[in-house]
Amino acid sequence: MACRALGIDSGISKSTVSRICADIDEAVEEFLTRPLTHTWFPYVYLDATYVDVRRGGGVHNKGGRVISQAVVVATGVSAQGRREILGMAVGDSESTDFWTEFLRNLRERGLKVSTDTDPLGVALVISDAHSGIKAATTAILPGAGWQRCRVHFARNVTQKLGSRHSKPINALISAVFAQTDPQALVAQYKQVTTALRSSCPDVADMLTAAETDLTAFTGMPVEHWQKIWSNNPIERLNREIKRRADVVQVFPDRASVTRLIGAVLAEQHEEWQYGERRYLSEISMRKLAHTLYDPDDGVHDSADAVGVPDVQFMIGA
Repeated sequence: MACRALGIDSGISKSTVSRICADIDEAVEEFLTRPLTHTWFPYVYLDATYVDVRRGGGVHNKGGRVISQAVVVATGVSAQGRREILGMAVGDSESTDFWTEFLRNLRERGLKVSTDTDPLGVALVISDAHSGIKAATTAILPGAGWQRCRVHFARNVTQKLGSRHSKPINALISAVFAQTDPQALVAQYKQVTTALRSSCPDVADMLTAAETDLTAFTGMPVEHWQKIWSNNPIERLNREIKRRADVVQVFPDRASVTRLIGAVLAEQHEEWQYGERRYLSEISMRKLAHTLYDPDDGVHDSADAVGVPDVQFMIGA
């Protein structure tokens, strides 16, 4: 099926291949351009992977150069606590302009931004420490916070110190995230940073510079912390994309990338909608809505908090 979707030789007639490709392209286009106005998405995960694509060939794009292309993907957790594929795009690199255009397209399709008067929009964007993502988030999703993936940060520490020396340091840093109270977590973070100042000043500097971004998740309900402090959920999706792409090895053109990976994403989206339990519970999503409306008053357990509208219709069944 992958061969047919890509339009490469598969032992069937060219007209049949063309018809199959056209049908897949139509379905993928409809999926990737569908409106996002049916709910709001407090959490958005962004990541990219790379695939090899042939460019500049002759007939049937044979020959030419093989170049690496970025495939960027956005997933979200809806107000109902379910995961959805929000979009994908293929480009030459993960530049700020490319990420900005990608997020702008999501907004144009209805991805709701958070404002002071209506905070029920994108509350937190989770990604690795890519400057293009952070700049694009600031420009296109101005009401959203940015959570730097703690797993990627640990990898950065390993790159700095080497595998053997980084293990005890990363274990010490991990102890910070064992806290279940925002104030206690921040206090522990500062203690670890201070403790590393003399023995590992470079890592202490990294922690100091990253504190706001690594602890952005603490403004959300504690029930959500483990699922929003890293980019692991979308990285697992990207591993599946890579597994499918490795079968192809070199895509004949960009259209074939969108065809195959778009179909994979549509399949995963459907599985999330109908084949798995909620990613985040309805009760915790209700807490999140109240927290966003009144962050200075902590997390409410009741839907009757003063100044907070009834959010039942926003949570759904």
